[in-house]
Amino acid sequence: MKTKMKLMASLKIWLAIYPSITLFLFLFGNALSLLPLYQRTFILTIALVPWIVFAGIPFLDFILRQFTYKPKK
Repeated sequence: MKTKMKLMASLKIWLAIYPSITLFLFLFGNALSLLPLYQRTFILTIALVPWIVFAGIPFLDFILRQFTYKPKK
């Protein structure tokens, strides 16, 4: 994979992960604060990894395709 493609992939992943983690912690942070760190981390990853893989990245791909779509003439 070329460096530019790796950079774009890492940017897309970051754009999916950062808002998802922020929203998750905003919604559930107080409830999770009672748990030990390893349990909070487990719950966070068990909830967000499937979200990122099956919804976050495909949604970002869809949005980016809308902006980069070039109609054929």
